[in-house]
Amino acid sequence: MSDLPRKAVTRTAKLAALPLGFAGRATWGFGKRIVGESAELVGRELQQRTAEQLFKVLGELKGGAMKFGQALSVFESALPEEVAGPYRAALTKLQEAAPPMPTRTVHTVLRERLGEDWQEMFLEFEDKPAAAASIGQVHRAVWHDGREVAVKVQYPGAGEALLSDLNQLSRFSRLLGPLIPGMDIKPLITELKDRVSEELDYGLEAQAQSAHADEFADDPDVLVPQVVHQSEQVLITEWIDGIPLSEIISDGTQEQRDRAGQLLARFLFSGPARTGLLHADPHPGNFRLLPDGPGGEDDWRLGVLDFGTVDRLPGGLPATIGECLRLTLDGEAETVYELLCAEGFVKETIELEADAVLDYLLPIIEPAQVDAFTFTRGWMRSQAARVADPRSPAYQLGKRLNLPPAYLLIHRVTLSTIGVLCQLGATVRLREELEEWLPGFLPEDPADGAESVAQA
Repeated sequence: MSDLPRKAVTRTAKLAALPLGFAGRATWGFGKRIVGESAELVGRELQQRTAEQLFKVLGELKGGAMKFGQALSVFESALPEEVAGPYRAALTKLQEAAPPMPTRTVHTVLRERLGEDWQEMFLEFEDKPAAAASIGQVHRAVWHDGREVAVKVQYPGAGEALLSDLNQLSRFSRLLGPLIPGMDIKPLITELKDRVSEELDYGLEAQAQSAHADEFADDPDVLVPQVVHQSEQVLITEWIDGIPLSEIISDGTQEQRDRAGQLLARFLFSGPARTGLLHADPHPGNFRLLPDGPGGEDDWRLGVLDFGTVDRLPGGLPATIGECLRLTLDGEAETVYELLCAEGFVKETIELEADAVLDYLLPIIEPAQVDAFTFTRGWMRSQAARVADPRSPAYQLGKRLNLPPAYLLIHRVTLSTIGVLCQLGATVRLREELEEWLPGFLPEDPADGAESVAQA
């Protein structure tokens, strides 16, 4: 048995206590203000206590609770600066660590999945986990052929815990809404639930990681560790050292931040084009900055981990995204509106002003308008405030737009990546990556069309 709290009644009680705690602290804050304390100081303390309780519970429970917390962590940049500090600290903890399961449980899983003689498969095996996440933890080891490896062991009962947590979180999603301005929490939880079976299947994860590792094997900028061995509940891959992106966010140099941001954007857009898969879990705990990039020992590469959640895009990212971006930048309001209607972003029963839609989109795609754009928390907050303020025209229009199911995961991954870029404060040549990798972003060369006709 693991120490992952598995009984539904235990997990439900812990999660159900969260909204009660929120309400209790609100009452406490009201009382403090009555006796004359500054509303600003009380508000900050209230936010800090709420953040600490929420993410302490999410981290302890692992499972779907922690998965939800990690998904929220990349949107920390959208929080107003006066309350972002407490959340930033609490959320960052979820990106890298969780309480480990006992050594005896790890050994039991390895014996059941790799065989009684599992220890003979390794020259060395470290019982203390190197990292712990929402459904499993990672141990450092040396494979029998001398390669350093990462051994990912799934928590017993992880599937049950994932679904139980997400169902419970969904029930009080309205109370969680104010945590991230402008973000609807319930669809995020629904989408996480839809991905549960895939994330628990280490066979699918091994296939997705192998596809990326093979494609990026000779890439000077991106490193994906190869899969060494896989069985149910156990995934063994090559080990990679490097600086976790969370450390670059907190303490990295500007050069490191810019390089990490550029490579993160490159991986986001090049992955689907090169593998037909979109890495769909872009929180900082899944990335490393590695020395010895293409420019030598003072340069950096991006190491990418955890392919448990991917979107399968055989043709790469939809060309409609690139076309809409290009036409929006060109000010083609009517054509953009027609494309959005055709793809289901505007339902048939809704009529909107094409110019109003253009005005809504332009601030969001500002990073693609210039050769290099500096992503900041301030910019992210301004975007969040614009779409979250009920008095804003952007809020009113945004409520009438629709997100088709095929675009749901792409949308979340893109938003999450932008959130990480803002945490990094990175200056990124985003337009360069869009031109290189995003179908439809560059207008089709008439010569290419003529050549295709000639070949036909």
